[in-house]
Amino acid sequence: MSSPRLKLLLTHDQISARVTELGQTIGEDFLTNSSAEPLWLIAALKGAVFFQADLARAIDRDVRLGFVRASSYGSGTTSSGDVRVTVELEDNIAGAHVILVEDIVDTGHSARALLDRLAAANPRTLRLAALLDKPSRRELPITIDYRGFEIPDQFVVGYGLDHDESYRNLRDISVLSL
Repeated sequence: MSSPRLKLLLTHDQISARVTELGQTIGEDFLTNSSAEPLWLIAALKGAVFFQADLARAIDRDVRLGFVRASSYGSGTTSSGDVRVTVELEDNIAGAHVILVEDIVDTGHSARALLDRLAAANPRTLRLAALLDKPSRRELPITIDYRGFEIPDQFVVGYGLDHDESYRNLRDISVLSL
């Protein structure tokens, strides 16, 4: 069995700069709303936690954090398309401004399942922020309101993204070759 190899795709500096830009855009988009109204950032566990934390710090308004979890990968490198929501949101977001924060959108199955669950909670607004977008793999139409980077159809790790729970803590995002 060969050992995994990593090829740098995005540096930590590139990621940080883009997340700061996204945070500023989100802040501007919600500027017309009362600053007393919180903005909910709901992270898709576990991969989006790094992105959620940095994004929250880049938004200049009251931000609240929530968490959901859906799985379609298991220990493989491609989505199975079979999405299981395994952690439900515990917070009341009815009437709130909500952004689902995803690490990556590829087929769209996980994002669609989570957006549908959140929409059922009756938020005032519901948008999607994705650090990475793999449109070449899309099977379901998904609107990404806040996109970090469009990437090719390669399996990536780092900055929260994993392979079988490894590599999440890497500062950069790299292509994993097995």
